[in-house]
Amino acid sequence: MARLKRWGLLLLVVGAVLTIDQVSKRLVVTSMELYESHQPIPAIEEVFQITRTFNNGAAFGFLPESGDVFLVIAVVVVFALFLFFPRIPEPARLTRLATGLVCGGALGNALDRLEYGHVVDFIHYQIPGIVSNVSNLADHAIVLGVLLIFYDNWRLERRLAQAEPIRSETAEPNADPERKQSL
Repeated sequence: MARLKRWGLLLLVVGAVLTIDQVSKRLVVTSMELYESHQPIPAIEEVFQITRTFNNGAAFGFLPESGDVFLVIAVVVVFALFLFFPRIPEPARLTRLATGLVCGGALGNALDRLEYGHVVDFIHYQIPGIVSNVSNLADHAIVLGVLLIFYDNWRLERRLAQAEPIRSETAEPNADPERKQSL
């Protein structure tokens, strides 16, 4: 039953990310012209806008003009993560959630490539004179998912390292590990 719950969570997260991503992109495509910008929050308009644009590369405009390659990579990554998913250890709950975020984001951008020939971007962050970037919710889901996987891995390794001294203190003094293995 727990196994079924895990798969249910994965599919729920993938479906939620995919739905929110595709609905938001559809709203932008149907209501804005290419390169049109809106400032939904006037107080922060210098750093945040909604700008309809597109991207042929990877997340955040990385490696432009490589769309077909990234379509294949997205499908392979999602397939690999679905194969990896049952091997995620029980305490790695964040990693299971994060896997759904990465898969949902990758599939969202893959669907864009199939439907439009490019990825629809609209979340425009900028620090004037330093950086200006337009991305989408799928990109953010992927990045958040990867960060959560790293954090969860770090957290679990730290927990194991803290538990290790306790295990060695409770082990038999003068115990020979090689002798135990040969018995």
